[in-house]
Amino acid sequence: MIEAIREYCLSLPLATEDMGLGEDYLLFRVCGKIFACYGFVREDYFVVKANPEYAMELRDRYSEIQPAWHWNKKYWNQISLAGSLSSEFIKSLIRHSYSEVVGKLPKKIRSQYPELNVI
Repeated sequence: MIEAIREYCLSLPLATEDMGLGEDYLLFRVCGKIFACYGFVREDYFVVKANPEYAMELRDRYSEIQPAWHWNKKYWNQISLAGSLSSEFIKSLIRHSYSEVVGKLPKKIRSQYPELNVI
């Protein structure tokens, strides 16, 4: 499952990956800003960002989605990959996270890279 998630994250415009938090975490970034994280320590979880209202709605609706451990719980959710969430739904959460991060980038950067505005 993580390989499919990795491929999807890297298919997004200007997405990169690194291990900036150490060898236990694979980070996905756009323009240097994290939009998703996979922890090798807790292999059944994947972390994504959401706007605060949507983050709460997701937690209330799906038992597989919880506040992210060691992340700002206002914005970040951890998703259980062992649960029953479909891969399409997980992709939509990744797209939302990516869009949240892109939306916070300075206008100068967004205008410099028009491909960021496709999602």
